[in-house]
Amino acid sequence: MKKFRRFFLAFIFIFVLNITSSYASEDTFKVGMEVNYAPFNFSQVDDSNGAVEVANSKGEYANGIDVQTAKMIADKLGKKLEIYKIDWDGLPPALTSGKIDAIIAGMSPTAERKKEIDFTSPYYFADLTVVVKKNSKYMNAKSINDFKGAKLTGQLNTFHYDLLGQMQGIDKQTAMDSFPTMISATKAGSIDGYVSEKVGALSAVAANPDLNYVEFPEGKGFKTNDEDTTCAVGLVKNSPMNAEISKIVEGFNRDDFDKMMEKMVAITASDEKEVSFFGQMKNIWDEYSSIFIKGIVNTLLISIIATSIGFVIGLLVTVIRKIDVDKNKNKVGYIIHKIVNFLLSVYVEVFRSTPMMVQAMLIFYGAKQFLNIDMSTMFAALMIVSINTGAYLSEVVRGGINAVDKGQFEACKALGMTHSQTMFNVVIPQAIKSILPSIGNEFVINIKDTSVLNVISVTELFFVSKSIAGSTYQIFQTYLITAIIYFILTFVVTRIIMQLEKRYINKEFTLESSTGGIHGNNN
Repeated sequence: MKKFRRFFLAFIFIFVLNITSSYASEDTFKVGMEVNYAPFNFSQVDDSNGAVEVANSKGEYANGIDVQTAKMIADKLGKKLEIYKIDWDGLPPALTSGKIDAIIAGMSPTAERKKEIDFTSPYYFADLTVVVKKNSKYMNAKSINDFKGAKLTGQLNTFHYDLLGQMQGIDKQTAMDSFPTMISATKAGSIDGYVSEKVGALSAVAANPDLNYVEFPEGKGFKTNDEDTTCAVGLVKNSPMNAEISKIVEGFNRDDFDKMMEKMVAITASDEKEVSFFGQMKNIWDEYSSIFIKGIVNTLLISIIATSIGFVIGLLVTVIRKIDVDKNKNKVGYIIHKIVNFLLSVYVEVFRSTPMMVQAMLIFYGAKQFLNIDMSTMFAALMIVSINTGAYLSEVVRGGINAVDKGQFEACKALGMTHSQTMFNVVIPQAIKSILPSIGNEFVINIKDTSVLNVISVTELFFVSKSIAGSTYQIFQTYLITAIIYFILTFVVTRIIMQLEKRYINKEFTLESSTGGIHGNNN
């Protein structure tokens, strides 16, 4: 119990430290981007070519057009630049909740986005293309209307997808979440192509020789306006920085900016000769192994700590709900217990009935926006997974306790033992033995389910894999490495848990036999 109390106090200390800490600082310029969309923003393992270390993923560096733009703005503002890696759909809530100061992520100032956030003057002007396979029958298209029957798509929540409505006779597919996903689908043949800016298409083709892009003569391409074909800095509504940043980007030397863009495209282009599929996997691992390892460590750390805390939560919830309060002897206690029991039931049902991804978004961004509680991503991850696991394991523990013979409860009561003595000395040790496989299974599930935490920018294994895939445009190779890592982790953990179960059960059997228990010979 002393160890548990120390652990609990340490946990409370970390909680207070995290909720009272803040990213806010007048001396920093905090910029959010995906860090997985080359050449606009991509990941690398060092600070070469002017890269900046990612603030919420130490050891990982961001580079690209957006990063260099952010550096120029921060320099003119006289502030230190901090880059935060955030999933695309998480960028607006991160901005409006105050987690970041600006979005610089190749984002177009569309009318829909302007309802939520403000934009500065544009820093980038795009030419639009359609990326297809090099041997595609659509490679020779001269107009956007030469794609009849083609399965085409665009990125989710971008104007690219809306442009598909201008193409006559196409088979419009469901929008996809990222450019790496669309590249992978095009290469696999599940779609014929996707809409992209030219600079993004150049990087995609440079990394994937079996792809190419179609450009259109003037008057034959997409009909767009400036708000669709430009990229601007996203700021909170009525931000005092808008006028100053707009003035900065308007003063950019366009020739220097174009040279910088060409440099970023060249950095992401592969200069290697033909390499086999497994050779590409080896190259990815050799270059990005440090980032993969960081993701593995964080995944295991979250899974181990959250499963342990979740088990304690589940145990306490079940014990409290199992308390039997006599209504006639203690009316006040009975009412209080009923209220507490109801609240615990609501907690269990809510967290078992909603996806962890939704819980993460609501807790992480909602706490900042509505309660002004500023949590670090790692602390938020531990709290979210722990609470979620506690809800599931409370039902597992309840099942284990219910499996204990009711006669033992009555015997303990007859001996004058309190409810807590009965539970912790007699019932729970037996229940734990029967639910060990379920606890181990929950641990394995947590290893895989940490992947949903990428929506709040936790640098677990899946999130770093997205960055690597978006930076190299070698999507299948990257995710195959990730799949192998997940398999090894879960396989090893499963075998360790099985051995622990065998040792625990054998120990219990030996102890019962040596003490003349139910398996012993009392005659």
